[in-house]
Amino acid sequence: MTVDVGARAVLADGQVARLRLLHPEDAAAVLALHEELSARDRYFRFFGPAPKRLDDLAAKIAADAGPQHAALGAFLEEKLIGVANYYVLRNSGVAEVAVAVDGTVHAHGVATLLLEHLAAVGRSRGLTRFVAEVLAENARMIQVLTDLGMPYEFRGIGAEREVSLSLRPTEQYLDAVVRRDLVADSASLRHFFRPASVAVVGAGRGAGSVGRAVLANILRSGFPGSVSAVNPHATEILGVPCHPSVAELPETPELVVIAAPAAACESIVEQCGERGVAAVVLLSAGLTGERAGERVVAAVRRHGMRLVGPNCLGVLSTEPGHPLDATFLRDPVAAGPVGVVTQSGGVGIALAGALTRLGIGVSDLVSTGDKYDVSGNDLLLRWRSDERTEMAVLYLESFGNPRKFSRLAAALAREKPVLAVRNGSGLVAQDAAASHTAAAATPAVTRDALYEQAGVIAVDSVTELTDVIAALAWQPLPAGGSVAIVSNAGGAGVLAADACERAGLSIAELTAGTARRLASVLPAQARIRNPVDTTAAVPAAAFGESVRLVLGDENVDALLVVTVPTAVGDPLDGVAPVLTGTATKTVLAVRPGQPARVRPLGEAVTASYDDPVAAAIVLRRLLSYRNWLDRPREEVRLSPAIDAPAVTSLVQAALARGAGWLPPGDCAELLRLAGIPLVTTRYVTTEQAVVAELAAVGGPVAIKADAAGLLHKSAGGGVFTGVLDADGAREAVRTFQRRFGDDLRGFVVQPMAPPGRELLVGVRSDEVFGPLVVFGVGGVDTDLIDDRCARLAPLDGAGTELLMDGLRSSKALWAGHADRASVREVLSRVSGLAELVPEIAELDLNPVRAFPGGCLALDVRVRLERRKTPDPFLRQLRV
Repeated sequence: MTVDVGARAVLADGQVARLRLLHPEDAAAVLALHEELSARDRYFRFFGPAPKRLDDLAAKIAADAGPQHAALGAFLEEKLIGVANYYVLRNSGVAEVAVAVDGTVHAHGVATLLLEHLAAVGRSRGLTRFVAEVLAENARMIQVLTDLGMPYEFRGIGAEREVSLSLRPTEQYLDAVVRRDLVADSASLRHFFRPASVAVVGAGRGAGSVGRAVLANILRSGFPGSVSAVNPHATEILGVPCHPSVAELPETPELVVIAAPAAACESIVEQCGERGVAAVVLLSAGLTGERAGERVVAAVRRHGMRLVGPNCLGVLSTEPGHPLDATFLRDPVAAGPVGVVTQSGGVGIALAGALTRLGIGVSDLVSTGDKYDVSGNDLLLRWRSDERTEMAVLYLESFGNPRKFSRLAAALAREKPVLAVRNGSGLVAQDAAASHTAAAATPAVTRDALYEQAGVIAVDSVTELTDVIAALAWQPLPAGGSVAIVSNAGGAGVLAADACERAGLSIAELTAGTARRLASVLPAQARIRNPVDTTAAVPAAAFGESVRLVLGDENVDALLVVTVPTAVGDPLDGVAPVLTGTATKTVLAVRPGQPARVRPLGEAVTASYDDPVAAAIVLRRLLSYRNWLDRPREEVRLSPAIDAPAVTSLVQAALARGAGWLPPGDCAELLRLAGIPLVTTRYVTTEQAVVAELAAVGGPVAIKADAAGLLHKSAGGGVFTGVLDADGAREAVRTFQRRFGDDLRGFVVQPMAPPGRELLVGVRSDEVFGPLVVFGVGGVDTDLIDDRCARLAPLDGAGTELLMDGLRSSKALWAGHADRASVREVLSRVSGLAELVPEIAELDLNPVRAFPGGCLALDVRVRLERRKTPDPFLRQLRV
């Protein structure tokens, strides 16, 4: 892991601190901090015996700037408020650590933040533990250790004791980091949602001015704080006093909204920083890739501000008593339980309108645009502690930190639904596929794996998103996938049943008791099996009673009520009384031909859809979310069978020779060190050696060519199987020599493996998303069959099982003779290897042959890339 040692991070009170490695020129600030410290301000010992003279301290900092030492400083504006440093003990994986914090900023989380970042630096340099001496009565230090979440233990007795901290990022530690992030981020985002004052820069006098529209919306929303405007050519706009510049405002606004030309934004943001503005919403477009954008980022970083945008719609909150609409939306937005964060202003406009028309409404809407600073991750944190927000909706075109997103989204999804619209833009580009694994690991596959593992309900359109929101707003989640259908139109009921089965739901078999009771209330010609057809002329009361009876059936988890009005009545009149306040199972209505795609039924007792296909898809989404909630949460641990030091050494030695595809011998050794079973593999370079290896095996062998540019050996004519004798071996070698010429480097000789199912296990990794584990049908037809699934590493036990059961052919695969336990072990170890070695860009085991009692990889390809992998869970802002 690498660490950004010029990072910004939010403190517990919402202030933004800057953390970086200390330099000799920081000596004066370090010495001044040290001289002001009381004994209570020293967490552990501080810089050992501290030098008393400035030049001695500068020399000490300079001398410590090596791999055996590190010193971090935390700054507010330009003031040093805390220091953390370590010294490696005897060239080991253990370092002595020291922390000290300015007494004026206690309880702001500075010590904890410094320790997090220093631990990340240490981990990136191979450290495993921090140790320190601490006074036994130092309650503040004990609290810091407890809050930190890292496993620790005390040793010794007496006034001074040694504390030892494990640097391994356990689930407990990562959860503690998220809790701290939640507190700090909520405090800093408060400036956008509950500011005491707002100023709009660029509010024009003309009706077409974006700034004027924002100012009008702020006033229309009933914002209770003070409002001002900046326009050097006007004295007032919409009754709001105007001033020539931010610098000339009579009072410093807490939030500034900028709707000015891109060329002016740099100086306006700088003025905001100099005035002490806490937060900025930058609506203006045209900064991306320009020097102006870089300077805006620099100003935000320098002054410790938070920024939404640029190129965005704005920020909206419907909080009672403190509403704020700092957007240029045309229409007012209803208050409600849905939090929305979107990179697309157009999607935000569509969602706000749809949710208002449905009467569901919005709690917050944040248009992040080019997201220089505030991102979807920030809002995921905010909404965990916001009781008004009951579900979160995301439209993301890119992921700055997808692994952190996964953890934050999963934490929120355990408490309230998280929904996202899939899209194909802005994801990490893929290199040309060089293995079957890489061909399978497209950006869409990676994104979908991210959403699925985080419990995000992913949909394919804004329309479908609205469909699912309506069901979540008005109905409970289904307990299972067994669906019943009650209709007064037989054909519509059959269509609904077909739609449910296509969506992967099952049609419930009603109990005999339910059938008898239905027969007692319905006409003789009615169908009392599922799907239930009440007939078109049934009275509304009888239809409602049928719905009640089916809902009471123990085999039914969810119900679709499909109705059409007739000249003799409307069966829906009997449904609402049955559902109001009594239904505990999921019930969705279908009304073919209704004017709206989805609308509330009655007083929003449920959602009514215009087509059974839409309702069935919604039920499938809700069931998938329920299944995710019910899965056990497990901590992932590196398999003890993986020889981590040896694996790391092999990879680093290979990279020293150059990145790219590992030679066959190194591939075989890597699998051996990881405990992944590979058929006995010998690599040789001459015809005589091939013949000798065949004789040593004493049976039929496979002979494979190692040739430059030969990516897929079978498809490229680089494999002979079942070779029995020396003549066959010589023929194979000579064929390869004719076929590949000077590109031929050597030969792989392997004994023939037992027959069995051929599978694909692989890894595709990139610097943004990390490793993706791919599993599927393997062998020579892997691309033709195209039956594969994927999950992001690391895999826990439940994730491995889901991967194994995610193929179209999984049922037949495990019903046959494949050894499920041995394949599970291979997937677990491949996941552990990928997590341990981020330099593995591609790993392709194809085929892995599974047979009764075990499995063996028959071929392996591994490609390495030099890369700097950031710590995804470190608390730091984007700019």
